[in-house]
Amino acid sequence: MWFRNTKLYSILFLKCPQCHQGAFLENSPYQLRSFNKVKEHCPKCNLKYSIEPSFYYGSMYVSYAVGIACSVAIFLITQWIGITFSLLESFITIVFSLILLMPYIGAISKAIWANLFFNFNKKIATQIRQNS
Repeated sequence: MWFRNTKLYSILFLKCPQCHQGAFLENSPYQLRSFNKVKEHCPKCNLKYSIEPSFYYGSMYVSYAVGIACSVAIFLITQWIGITFSLLESFITIVFSLILLMPYIGAISKAIWANLFFNFNKKIATQIRQNS
């Protein structure tokens, strides 16, 4: 992939912000028993994902922004497709879509928050690929 060494790759595929290879979450965002639980360390490069206790509380602000962006995107896509909804129907469509996307929005928000504080390290990523 052409964007494998970018923050966008790490965020969208929920990978380690430092090596872009290890898993960021314990399980899939849609496994609700461990809802968006972040791993302690990267299984590949051993990066500690949490700088301090309650580190991911800040991702709530990111989640709000991502939710608003998704709402606007859903509205624009329905308009672009040519579906005309009343105001109430548009509202119900957006709320239903946000409920379905909520686990992934939460996971993406934590990944964005982590990528604000951790940077990609090409040297570590190359070493891991060579050892695999």
